[in-house]
Amino acid sequence: MLKLAILGFLHERPLHGYELRRHLAALTGHVRPISDGTLYPAIKKLEAAGLLRREKEPGSAAAPRHTLHLTEAGRAELFDILRGPTELDISDENRWFTLLAFLRHLADPAAQRAVLERRLAFLRTPASFFYDGERPVTAEELDDPFRQGVLLIARATSRAELAWLEATLERLAG
Repeated sequence: MLKLAILGFLHERPLHGYELRRHLAALTGHVRPISDGTLYPAIKKLEAAGLLRREKEPGSAAAPRHTLHLTEAGRAELFDILRGPTELDISDENRWFTLLAFLRHLADPAAQRAVLERRLAFLRTPASFFYDGERPVTAEELDDPFRQGVLLIARATSRAELAWLEATLERLAG
């Protein structure tokens, strides 16, 4: 998802490395902090693949700064990722939120709908965090208040997301 986030933010506008890091931290830092030891090798890898390029700019006080720009190949890669997310991108909440943050970059409402419909189908599939053999256990069946909390919070979150998905899909269809 780091690749998607980098490409997505650079699609919006060229950024300096520290600006990109700040945007990434705002998007995913509360869940997965991004260190320089992770970010800068990822940038170099994307640059080597031709997905982004650096341009030197004079520094305000000292050394020149490097601005990162998305290339046409990077733009194409971003759109490929957005159009065809993996099953893990659809099912993992953190990956899903990263994908969702940049889905607006797909100009085609039908392509946006296809991705949202996959998430909707995933959320409508019955699941639980806890099972009695093969049978999912509901919050009401549990004596453990902490496990009840997990299930009640997940249920409330899923209901809110289902309502948003259904409304957004309707709007995109209109």
